[in-house]
Amino acid sequence: MSEKKLTHLDEKGAAHMVNVGDKATTHRRAVAEGSLIMSDETRRILFSGKAPKGDALAAARIAGIQAAKRTADLIHLCHPIQTSHVAIDISEQNDPSSALVRATVEVMERTGAEMEALTATTVALLTLYDMLKSIQKDMRLEGVRLREKSGGRSGDVKFP
Repeated sequence: MSEKKLTHLDEKGAAHMVNVGDKATTHRRAVAEGSLIMSDETRRILFSGKAPKGDALAAARIAGIQAAKRTADLIHLCHPIQTSHVAIDISEQNDPSSALVRATVEVMERTGAEMEALTATTVALLTLYDMLKSIQKDMRLEGVRLREKSGGRSGDVKFP
């Protein structure tokens, strides 16, 4: 197995932003997901729209969209990119009792949208936690991961 070069390190090992100037602008899409594990009662309250702080699902969707748009402000070596579409879907899961957040980010850019999708997912999950913590403090975030990406040099990839 050959060693892969870390693209965010220069020849001296110093961190730097990767130059994407010579890459083609293409349609790129990334999908990430993660879960907030909670009790059945907390899940029921969340999806009934009766969370003490208000509409937790709407707040999480808006926070996730904003997070995707601000990823380069949070992750220092990410390129600021213009999102053309961000969707945050939140679904009720029964086993284990949870909310599944799935973020889809689309761009016309020279670099991918994976970090934006992962950031959107994580911030949406954190927002749900914040909106529900008065009900249950021992909720946990699990399984945040990239599920698929398309566009760019590596083409279309789906992850289990």
